[in-house]
Amino acid sequence: MPSTRLRTFTRLTPVVAVIALLPSAIAAASPATQAADVLLSQGKPVATSTVESSTYAGAKAVDGSATTRWASVEGADPQWLRIDLGQSAAIHRVLLNWEAAYAKKYRIEVSDDGANFTAATSIDNGDGKTDDLTVNAHGRYVRFVGVTRATSYGYSFWEMQVFGSTDSSGDTQAPTTPAGLTAGTATATSAALTWSAATDNVGVAGYDILRNGTAVATSTTTSYTDTGLTPDTSYTYAVRARDAAGNTSPASAPITVKTAAGNGTGFVLAAAGDIAERCTASSSSCVHPKTAKLVENMNPAAVITMGDNQYDDAHLSDFKSYYDTTWGKFKSKTHPIPGNHETYDDTPYKGYDDYFGAIAKPQGQRYYSWEMGNWHFIALDSNDFATHDFGPSEQLAWLKQDLAANTKGCVAAYYHHPRWSSGDHGDNPDSTELWNIMTANKVDLVLNGHDHDYERFFPQNADGKADANGPVEIVGGSGGANLYDLSPAHPTTAKLLKTYGVLKLSMTDTSFQSQLIGVDGKVLDSSPTYACHQ
Repeated sequence: MPSTRLRTFTRLTPVVAVIALLPSAIAAASPATQAADVLLSQGKPVATSTVESSTYAGAKAVDGSATTRWASVEGADPQWLRIDLGQSAAIHRVLLNWEAAYAKKYRIEVSDDGANFTAATSIDNGDGKTDDLTVNAHGRYVRFVGVTRATSYGYSFWEMQVFGSTDSSGDTQAPTTPAGLTAGTATATSAALTWSAATDNVGVAGYDILRNGTAVATSTTTSYTDTGLTPDTSYTYAVRARDAAGNTSPASAPITVKTAAGNGTGFVLAAAGDIAERCTASSSSCVHPKTAKLVENMNPAAVITMGDNQYDDAHLSDFKSYYDTTWGKFKSKTHPIPGNHETYDDTPYKGYDDYFGAIAKPQGQRYYSWEMGNWHFIALDSNDFATHDFGPSEQLAWLKQDLAANTKGCVAAYYHHPRWSSGDHGDNPDSTELWNIMTANKVDLVLNGHDHDYERFFPQNADGKADANGPVEIVGGSGGANLYDLSPAHPTTAKLLKTYGVLKLSMTDTSFQSQLIGVDGKVLDSSPTYACHQ
């Protein structure tokens, strides 16, 4: 819950001064040696050790506003905030605009990989005034580390601004041409492509995929699955590499791929969990308007939500003010399930039930099933299984009966709390019974939220071991809520990312394939095309 305490602001002059400073901060870096310095940090991805509440998320410290702030939990040392600049840079200046909860001792650190940091400067006598620090460092990640608090609160600042110049400034050298473009087995509506990595003097930022000579997508990895194709049709593909400065390589040698014969009855779904923070598009750090735009661009046949649709306590007023303005555009074709935040309303589930109406309980309960094409979809309320007690027998009995009555060849299930996760919450033994039922009934795909990250697993059995006969689990809690830190990946983890995005699921009568689309529209992960078990 957000703190309701009121702070007394005794240092108004520095705050006002920095409000005036923000638009002209670049001009303040006047030495000739730093004439080319620019603001590198604004709007960049942020990770934090803790947050006091979602209202004070780390992204607030780089949103360019002197009226929004990051705050760590109260009464705990040390704490940190890390900014990913997106590429390596020469860092010359760091500006901190403190709120009342300032640091007595802290340091600024820099890293190339986000894991191994070197101190750039340390402050041992902080006074809470605006700190304008001169540094001489180089790296991609910049981290504030609070060592000693000056108050009983946590650490909090309105803005952290990093100035310098990126390594790609003035870069005119294009990446090398990608080689080894090959295609896997094509379905009636998709073609899976892989290629060898290109090289660049600074670094390859991504790859453009060209279909019949036209760029149709961008991937940050060396693989991509093109979907929505016509059965029994030949397509010509090539890829080209792109660096952070916008230089592009020549296109690779082309290949021709012919899709399989079929009836072309495939469809696309959009899916995500942990979606709407209490913010709007007027704030650059607000993410759910951006993920909603991704859904709009996909134009899916249906939308799946994996719980925690609205934060913090999922009141109806919040649903109307936030979720409804973005993801609410797809309400008529949404098949939702609740997460734990939907139970935090004064009357548990009331805001969720009132907002979604009949689609919240289409079969009289918050668990239900629906079908599309040759797919059977099962929506579950895993709150019944998240209290270290065995879940209500009614839902388990219904689930077993629903699976037994299914006549479709492909099955997907979705619920909020994942059985397996390398995120902040970790593995959830309370979902064991659900997972065991999925594996025993040869369910093909399981979608979850809860951990605010993205993780795709290889097929697993009941024990979490790699097994081609098991379901593919995907944790897609990346719809807009403040991201969580990651733990070491499971042996069966295929991809683990701390990022925002929406799952694009391409389904045929006999197979499925998933992609994670980032808020910049790039493909951040592509799965293989999996054949259904039944």
